[in-house]
Amino acid sequence: MAASGRSTSKAGRMEREFIRNFSIIAHIDHGKSTLADQLLLQSGAITQRDFKDQMLDDLDIERDRGITVKAHAVALRYEYEGQTYELNLIDTPGHVDFHYEVSRSLAACEGALLLVDAFQGVQAQTVANAYAAIEVDLEIIPVVNKIDLPVTRVEEVLDEVETVLGLDATQALRVSAKTGVGVETVFKAIIERIPHPSGHSTSPLQALIFDSKYDSFRGVIIYIRLVEGQIAKGDKIRFMRTGGVQEVIEVGQFIPKLTSCESLGAGQVGYIITGVKKLEDVKVGDTVTHEHRKAEKALPGYREPKQMVFCGMYPIEATDFEKLRDELGKMSLNDASFSFQPETSDALGFGFRCGFLGMLHMEIIQQRLEHESNIDLIQTAPNVTYELLLRGGQVMMLDNPQDVPDAGSIEEFREPIAKVNFIVPTSNIGVLMQMCEERRGNYINTEYLGPDRAQVIYELPLAEIIYDMHDRLKSATRGYGTMDYEVTGYKTANLVKMDVLVKSVQVDALATIVHRDVAEKRGRGLVKRLKDEISKHQFEIPLQAAIGGKIIARETISALRKNVTAKCYGGDITRKRKLWAKQKEGKKRLKQFGQVEIPQKAFLSVLEAGKDD
Repeated sequence: MAASGRSTSKAGRMEREFIRNFSIIAHIDHGKSTLADQLLLQSGAITQRDFKDQMLDDLDIERDRGITVKAHAVALRYEYEGQTYELNLIDTPGHVDFHYEVSRSLAACEGALLLVDAFQGVQAQTVANAYAAIEVDLEIIPVVNKIDLPVTRVEEVLDEVETVLGLDATQALRVSAKTGVGVETVFKAIIERIPHPSGHSTSPLQALIFDSKYDSFRGVIIYIRLVEGQIAKGDKIRFMRTGGVQEVIEVGQFIPKLTSCESLGAGQVGYIITGVKKLEDVKVGDTVTHEHRKAEKALPGYREPKQMVFCGMYPIEATDFEKLRDELGKMSLNDASFSFQPETSDALGFGFRCGFLGMLHMEIIQQRLEHESNIDLIQTAPNVTYELLLRGGQVMMLDNPQDVPDAGSIEEFREPIAKVNFIVPTSNIGVLMQMCEERRGNYINTEYLGPDRAQVIYELPLAEIIYDMHDRLKSATRGYGTMDYEVTGYKTANLVKMDVLVKSVQVDALATIVHRDVAEKRGRGLVKRLKDEISKHQFEIPLQAAIGGKIIARETISALRKNVTAKCYGGDITRKRKLWAKQKEGKKRLKQFGQVEIPQKAFLSVLEAGKDD
């Protein structure tokens, strides 16, 4: 047998001819993490006793939801034809919101395993991730997974790989990551078909920072891929973009836990610890070089990710503000696609305006803050980034409805437009098209992938996609439809800012931007939702939706009624009238000075009102 498989898992230098750096890319739920688990087990990186599902998914939220959120790196040692190889695997997320994580991982690799479900076939994110890998010129190995399923359509799936992705499927691998069948052929293909990294250990050091993580004991742990040169414990290094100089305290690899070693050479993937404590001193995409033997230029790095969804996050306890700032700083270090900046709200006090790639990204950050950091939050309804052309000719980027200037100063209100790629059963094309037309969609084309499935492309406003498009698609196609989107630019639209007044006081955190054609309907839905969410008080509460000075919708929460005459048995009616008059005066005073408590759910009513459309 050519491959013995099992090998000792020691960290350290390895000649580049025996190094292979690869990623696993696929649509969500096609088995990336399961295959990664099998590769760890069959290479001997972990024992059967230590084996558990989602070995590399170390965040609680990843295990709870069964999805990968962060890219994870691990170095495997595998013996093949009498030679030990180092296989550096970078496991990637599959959800559209984490495409930025995928692009960062691919930049650290020479090849990729493209995983496709043996029954579901090529899906929207399969297409997006495959194109991302082709763009950076990686060697792609198609792998059909889940061949152990009772119903499979392997041949049709291979046809889809050829027709949709344009890849040669004749050498595609067939595996079951769950049972381990065919996993040995994956090792063989990685070694034989993925090229070894270029670069020389004798050249000046150039190492790409592809991720980082904060450890409360050791400071920032920096994940690097060495392109040129070597790095060892005790070296003086320079971060080429930030200009910081540090001494390397520890060098090591992920096997799969952090394992220290003396040095790493060109082509290897690992980590360094320098004792950096300040989060802003480390930038993902920066280049590490030696202080006394500098590289001539920095590596290209990554394009800055564009946050497209924004929301306010406020601590329920005002004393948690500084704690929240620290935790958000650690999150942004570990997740370069997340941003935050301080803001204040009349209704909620001091908090932060946070930017995300999408709705799932936002949910994940919020849950991590609440569960890992133990902070109780109030979160405002999310909105997308708009572009405003003002009368003076300036262009203003807007991510907070509170900042919309006076309507008279706006020449054009522009919204982000996304090109959306749907893959659905042919029987659901009509329902999908109706759904897109209702959301102001612009039809591009339809391409049939086979007798039962089609790829439909639409242009849609991003605001109409992010809230519930994914859920509505799944429900309309009984779970078989998938989508992937990419923001292509901004287009002028008839948009207005809709304010919400509670007891005649404008609540800035409930303001939202809507299309004028649906503003009245959205306003009615919103005040109805708020009426359900805000509990009754001792006084009447009017709820109003307004555009400019015009009220477009109103609901009233009636006052709590207390029977003040319950103790009056018979007798003169004037006594009861006096009590009623006193109660009326009290309610009048409360209506004037009483404070309305608005619960957390009310701030998300803006979303629910949108779904009712």
